[in-house]
Amino acid sequence: MPILEQVNPVSDSDLTNIQKTSSINDTKSHNIASHSGVSLRPDQVPIRFDETWFSYNSEPVVKDINFSITPGEFAAILGPNGSGKTTLMKLALGLLKPESGQVLLFGEPAESFTDWYRVGYVPQRTQATESRFPASVREIVNFGSYSGFRPFGFLDRGRSTRVDEAMEMAGIEQLADHRVSDLSVGQQQRMLIARSLVRRPDLLVMDEPVAGVDAAGEEQFHSMVRRLNRDLGITIVMVSHDIGAVIQEATTCACINRDIVFHGPVHQLDAQALSGLYGFPVDVLMHDPEHTHR
Repeated sequence: MPILEQVNPVSDSDLTNIQKTSSINDTKSHNIASHSGVSLRPDQVPIRFDETWFSYNSEPVVKDINFSITPGEFAAILGPNGSGKTTLMKLALGLLKPESGQVLLFGEPAESFTDWYRVGYVPQRTQATESRFPASVREIVNFGSYSGFRPFGFLDRGRSTRVDEAMEMAGIEQLADHRVSDLSVGQQQRMLIARSLVRRPDLLVMDEPVAGVDAAGEEQFHSMVRRLNRDLGITIVMVSHDIGAVIQEATTCACINRDIVFHGPVHQLDAQALSGLYGFPVDVLMHDPEHTHR
């Protein structure tokens, strides 16, 4: 588990060496190289930010963002509070439109994307979000299968099967008949993930998913997400300000503080990049069986 420690200041020239991603031009006409070196068509890339800018009241919140999330990645979006990471995900999901540049979902502009069955979303939540709603876990998860009114939808047995499978994937099948109000915060969070899995998405986006979850529930949560990513091949994007919560699981990370400070494999994330991210010098202590330090 990494621990951040403030150390003596580093020079401005050192901080300018922080890794930044390069701009990717001509979005539609060029293939994209994945981290494995395989060339991907634009429609195979779950999320792509191309020179993306967005402002609130003329104040830039995200600036010149350029990076892609490729199939099968577990990508962590890291940054301090107010760094723009939630805004970045709203742009990715078409909830906001870029001021300039573009955001693509599977090769299509996010604001006009229509194949939402391919995308699961678990937003930030408070304990009161659904805890007082008089429904069972199965009923809440079943909401994830809704795709508009169908007169004979009650005859769709496959829909019930998908709900059961989603609860099993999230590890809450034994809670199917429990009231939401009887669940712990961690169990409620897994219920929301099950709801997002009913339509079997290719991409799962989660915004601060372990906020308010205790240590035991957090371990269960990460075990579940690990299975979704490694065993089922679902591309995971997790927004967090807690480096220790995701760095052991993620394959890549993007550090954002209005603009991109670092993007690449997790093992390349070092003290220099983190100094640029948080605005003060830090060191990283890696606690592992060999007690290594970097």
